[in-house]
Amino acid sequence: MTLLTNITSTQADSELVALYKRTGDLTFLSDIYQRYMDLIYGVCLKYFKNSDDAKDAVINIFEELIPKVKKHEVEFFRPWLYQLAKNHCLMALRKKKINFIPADEEFVQLADSLHLGDAHEKEVQLQIMQYCIDTLVDHQKKAIELFYLQEKCYKEIATISGMELGIVKSHIQNGRRNLKICMDQKVKKN
Repeated sequence: MTLLTNITSTQADSELVALYKRTGDLTFLSDIYQRYMDLIYGVCLKYFKNSDDAKDAVINIFEELIPKVKKHEVEFFRPWLYQLAKNHCLMALRKKKINFIPADEEFVQLADSLHLGDAHEKEVQLQIMQYCIDTLVDHQKKAIELFYLQEKCYKEIATISGMELGIVKSHIQNGRRNLKICMDQKVKKN
C-alpha cells in the first residue's frame, strides 16, 4: 500500500479521480485529499473558529467525498473540493443554528451592530432592515428571505422558486449587496 501511494503521489489530480472512480480504491482518493488537507483545514478553521471542530470537519469532508466524487463529474478537483468544504461548513453551522454570513467585512459589521445598544436602537435597526428588504426587487427579496430568514439552502430555494441554482446564488449575492447599500444609506440619515 505504501508503494502504491508513492506511485500515485506524482499523478495529476484528474488521473487520481479517474482511478478512484474506476477502481473504488480509497488509496487514490486519500492521496489526492492529502494534497489539499491544509487548504481544507484552513477553510474549516475560518468558519468554525475552533481547531477541534475544524479537524473533525476535515475528516467528515473526506467521508463525504467517497460517494460524491463517484457521483459528480469533477473536472478541476481543487476548486471543487474547496466549494464542497465551504458548503459542508455552512451546512454544519446551519444545523447548529449558528448564522455565518460569508459577506464582505462592512456587511458583517453592520449586522453585528444589531447586537449592540439598547432595545430601542435594535428596534430601529430591525425596522431599517425590513424597510430595505422590502425595497429589493421581487426575486432578490424572495431569495434573501428564504435564505436568511427561513434558513433554506440554495437547492431548497431553487426548488421552491423554480429558479436555477446559479440564478438563486446570484439573487442572494445581489440582494445582500443591495440590502447593505440601502441600510448604509438609512443608517447615515438616522
